[in-house]
Amino acid sequence: MKKKWSVKLLVIWLITLAAAGVNWYRPLKMGLDLQGGAHLVLETDMSQIAAASRDDALNSVKEIITRRVDLYGVAEPVIQTAKVGSSDRLIVELPGIANIDQAVKLIGQTAQLDFRESLTVEATASAMIFISTDLTGKDLKKAGVSFASSVEQSGQAVVDLEFTVDGAKKFAVLTQSNVGKPLAIFLDDQLITAPIVNEPILDGRAVISGNFDADAATQLSIQLNAGALPVPVKIIAQKNISATLGSASINQSVRAGVVGLVSVSVFMIILYRLPGLIAVVGLIIYGLITLSLYRLIPVTLTLPGIAGLILSVGMAVDSNILIFERLKEERRAGRPFRLALELAFGRAWDAIKDANMTTIAVSLILINPFNWQWLNTSGLVRGFALTLLLGVLTSLFTGIFVTRTLMRQFLSKKYD
Repeated sequence: MKKKWSVKLLVIWLITLAAAGVNWYRPLKMGLDLQGGAHLVLETDMSQIAAASRDDALNSVKEIITRRVDLYGVAEPVIQTAKVGSSDRLIVELPGIANIDQAVKLIGQTAQLDFRESLTVEATASAMIFISTDLTGKDLKKAGVSFASSVEQSGQAVVDLEFTVDGAKKFAVLTQSNVGKPLAIFLDDQLITAPIVNEPILDGRAVISGNFDADAATQLSIQLNAGALPVPVKIIAQKNISATLGSASINQSVRAGVVGLVSVSVFMIILYRLPGLIAVVGLIIYGLITLSLYRLIPVTLTLPGIAGLILSVGMAVDSNILIFERLKEERRAGRPFRLALELAFGRAWDAIKDANMTTIAVSLILINPFNWQWLNTSGLVRGFALTLLLGVLTSLFTGIFVTRTLMRQFLSKKYD
């Protein structure tokens, strides 16, 4: 039995060292209220949309902008719709954006792709008159980046296009009727390229080449993959915003957390003595593991997220109190310490399990992993629920496995 406990103790120390290493080398991701970011207001042009369909169009714009932000890699953005008089707007807040110009370009462009035929045959593509066809970005299945292998464009970044089944049929008809003629590709009414169709293309695959570098090609492919907006949008307000809490408030929050943790530790040690000291060690390990998970996932830490963390710490302490009070009852009944310890953990488990499973269920409802619209969809509420969920799961591990192993290892001989 001792050998088994020693192996468990080794596992605990290895996990603790790994968590400490993660906390040392990887930074925490802060939310908009802790680190600031970018604030954008976008106005939609609904002049071509029927009044009854404008709410659906605005929600569609919100979903597409959200996908673009996700592709850009922004964690926990705040994207909300708003109506100001007759104007339909989107408010976008992006935490921690360093290159705001790139984010504005990515979010604000409509990325409306369409293919156009030429009416005249002139010497240069710039003198041609192009007319729209029924092949648009809605017929696009996906876009990707590759590098041209032709002699003329060797090594140049290009954007590969793959059309849907219907899009491939439309594209095949266009290329069949325009052999020897240019087929222009426009993005937001701007000519990207006008290649000559050498032969019909029947497999639904094409390439956009326009003297792109790798970054420009990647940017364009992200826009196209994110989808075309159903209505044009324009940015009417743009600003950098500072952290709403500020460094002083963050320091005060950390100070309050430290004072609370020290107070709880002193209480546990005075009331339970050596078991209380071991519980404090377990809480320290709990803190290291929880913060390392925040850094690894990564979790964007906001003020609601900090509240979830503090609440989970309270639940971790509550579990220890249930176990220690049960241990005192078993000892008063005259049972040896080793047996009393096992009975205390076993009989306190039902109460600990019920309390934590209820919290886990509520956390999952608030996180809304399937994005059901009839449940919460707020990013800040989800952040609170995620930190609470991770904290509860970690507290179960440290309370049942870590604290139990440490008490078996260091207290059994002393009290027996």
